[in-house]
Amino acid sequence: MTLIARTRVRAVETLSLDSPHNRNALSAALVGELAGALTDAGEDTGVRAIVLTHSGNTFSAGADLKDPPRPEALVALLRQIIELPKPVVARVTGHVRAGGLGLLAACDIAVAATDATFAFTEVRIGVAPAVISLPILPRTDPRALARHYLTGERFAASEAVATGLLTTCDSDVDKALDPILEGLRRSAPDALAETKRLLTARVLEAFDRDAADLTALSARLFSSPQAREGMTAFLERRDPAWVV
Repeated sequence: MTLIARTRVRAVETLSLDSPHNRNALSAALVGELAGALTDAGEDTGVRAIVLTHSGNTFSAGADLKDPPRPEALVALLRQIIELPKPVVARVTGHVRAGGLGLLAACDIAVAATDATFAFTEVRIGVAPAVISLPILPRTDPRALARHYLTGERFAASEAVATGLLTTCDSDVDKALDPILEGLRRSAPDALAETKRLLTARVLEAFDRDAADLTALSARLFSSPQAREGMTAFLERRDPAWVV
């Protein structure tokens, strides 16, 4: 079963997360297939830019609790998006949760529908947004992010723009994307690659400095008793034992 759908229009390659049965959760298989599709697009001289989007009403629900990717694989995928010598543009018409926000933050430009919702739900299942902090922390407002990280509350697309997770939101996502994609089509490939390198330097510094520690933190938390209780409660659709 193919988990990533591919289309191309005028040198823009669209990669669509296509696992709606589990709300495009980041399974080991999906992460691996997306990495392969990004490699292909990055090496193809006929591709000027990449749009990362989704089928169904959810961009990504975060890690697949039944088949989670290794933390190292998720780090590698996020770094791949950031290091790719072509712009990656997120197109979101649904909801984004937990690890899905890491994908969003790794993209160079992110556009969402005004009715999309977002949430860092990790604390509610007994873990932390560890690995996905690598692209998120350098690109967002720390004061605004603190509330979202610590409470797991849902927040709107307008707040995601204010926080720095999104570039813009619009009731018509494709209308908002049109001038962005047209601008990328008019830009020289080598100039785009070097400009992206300027923009991502600080994010890659965070990867070089913190990736090993955050990978270890993620592995430790996911194997903890609280995480086992939190994930079991989530799958059983009940509150975990710590809720007061």
